[in-house]
Amino acid sequence: MTSAILTDGLMHRYGQRTALCDLSFSVGHGEVVALLGPNGSGKSTLAKILSTLLPPTAGRASICGHCVVRESAAVRRRIGVTFQSPSIDVKLTLEENLHYHGRMYGLHGAALRTRVDESLAEFDLADRRRERAEVLSGGLRRRLEIAKALLHQPDMLLLDEPSTGLDPRARRALIELLDRRRARSGTTCLLATHLMDEAQACDRVAILDQGRLVAMDTPSNLCRAVGGEVVTVHPCRTDTAAGGGDAERLRAAIAERFSVAAAQVAGVIRIEREDGHAFAARMAEAFGERVESISVGRPTLEDVFVRLTGHRFEDDGDVGT
Repeated sequence: MTSAILTDGLMHRYGQRTALCDLSFSVGHGEVVALLGPNGSGKSTLAKILSTLLPPTAGRASICGHCVVRESAAVRRRIGVTFQSPSIDVKLTLEENLHYHGRMYGLHGAALRTRVDESLAEFDLADRRRERAEVLSGGLRRRLEIAKALLHQPDMLLLDEPSTGLDPRARRALIELLDRRRARSGTTCLLATHLMDEAQACDRVAILDQGRLVAMDTPSNLCRAVGGEVVTVHPCRTDTAAGGGDAERLRAAIAERFSVAAAQVAGVIRIEREDGHAFAARMAEAFGERVESISVGRPTLEDVFVRLTGHRFEDDGDVGT
């Protein structure tokens, strides 16, 4: 059986800048996969290529066995897409937005009316069907966006930062809606995000950094590879013994004293230990006057990202790339 998504050596450049580099991965039918990376990591570029809006510089990509370049029409019939920028017409009612979208995909008559009714009910929008979209909250507008993308019952859904601007409660509701849709219809979903909680809820996570795929596995397997516990140390900023709060000097001292592998990323020291709490107590006793705070926790996807890339997961890249 062909993969729902397949990329092989995919590359894209904007002039001299490389947005995607040698990207190869596959997504199985019915999977919900998070494409996790900070802004500027290439998520939106990949979404544009997979939705046939942008041809790759090199390599190939296919959706349900159809090449996104040579068979773009076939690909478009099989996908639903929501981008970061809203695509609904706020001057139309919810019902009208869905009707116009359905007609673009060849739906009409009773079949279209039934599909619209079902979509509004599924996304808990039926009681607001005759209201203009402009009166909806951000969370409800996102529901309408996804309802529109799924109206023609595509095999696959591409979501580029679907919860941008939503509060945590609205984000959770959105993920629950996607889970229900997948359980009912087996829809494949690729969700581009920079939010850890969204990625954690997916079947697998593909981590992108500067256009490269650095890891792809289940959230639990990715976190398990980090180690037992992560000890995070924040040096004192005014500690003269540490060279005026020099995290690198403190990192070296900890590594020498305890013979451990310690990493310093953006002024914060990270150590992976099976006995994290016991080790933190020993370290506090030895370096307490040079430490502002110590925390111990189970590995997260952010810890995975730091370990694989050597830098923090920061949302400061070029937006939309």
